[in-house]
Amino acid sequence: MHIRAKRPGQNRTIGVFSASSPISATVPVRYERGAAYLRGKGYRVVHGALYGKQDYYRSGTIRQRAEEFNQLLYREDVQILMAAIGGNNTNSILPYIDYAYLKTHPKIIIGYSDTTALLLAVYAKTGLTTFYGPALASSFGELPPFVDWTFERFQSLMDGKMSFPYRMEMPMVWTEEYISWSEQDRPKRESANSWLCVSPGIARGRLVGGNLNTMEGFFGTEYMPEIREGDILLLEDSLKDACTIERSFSLLKLAGVLDKVGGIILGKHELFDDNGTGRKPWEILMEVMGETTIPILADFDCCHTHPMLTMPIGCEVTLDATNKQVMLMEDPLI
Repeated sequence: MHIRAKRPGQNRTIGVFSASSPISATVPVRYERGAAYLRGKGYRVVHGALYGKQDYYRSGTIRQRAEEFNQLLYREDVQILMAAIGGNNTNSILPYIDYAYLKTHPKIIIGYSDTTALLLAVYAKTGLTTFYGPALASSFGELPPFVDWTFERFQSLMDGKMSFPYRMEMPMVWTEEYISWSEQDRPKRESANSWLCVSPGIARGRLVGGNLNTMEGFFGTEYMPEIREGDILLLEDSLKDACTIERSFSLLKLAGVLDKVGGIILGKHELFDDNGTGRKPWEILMEVMGETTIPILADFDCCHTHPMLTMPIGCEVTLDATNKQVMLMEDPLI
């Protein structure tokens, strides 16, 4: 079953949930800047019940975090549920989400990083297309020009002012520069952008995936969609080292996932530590995979770097690694 949410109307309202990290309490300047940016673009922003709250490393107890999400879900005036940020513990709330309600009241759910757990669980349990894309604080709390480019690509899907197949446009520049969020007062440095064809070819299939480190927290459970033959696998990670991602890629190999998929889109790895090897994440992936003929595109901009493309989980895409193109084959909203 494939369910799509309705496109936001004129009274566009975003409900912000904090499924893991308490960013609205720990770095309020970043959170408030993101909220103000979206308001300036015509959105109404509704804070979840855990706004401004902190329980040590998290925004609230497991039940409180699930309840915050559910209460935003029940609100008829909220069309979009957006993560405030990621973290490490979104997988804890998965048993307590009201999936039955979502089936009959589908809404746009968007976020990235640790929010992968919620996005994939919702898709696995309901068939609802979810969106691997920007979060309020980490994405829309960034400064121009990167925040503007991230918003344009998010808004193009929300507005539906495109025809399908729709080719995802590669940003001309990108950044992974680190500046403390509480101190940032200037735009980050720009670097020339390029996507990399690791293995040539064309494949068409269902898009599934997200943050690989997060997937390890619920892999093999009922909340992880079954990887089917021919799926296009989206993978990205942040602040990891070569040792760690070899282990993560090997999990997919050992589970048979890499033998099923029709293609792989590998996002840029923010501030990757190569452990002195000089190797890139895609090179480690290729060693783990061994001989392969599936198309693989690396350094894609749906990840922790800026700007960020918005990708619909569960929709059909075409990956043309040879020509470094990704196309959405269907409208993710109705």
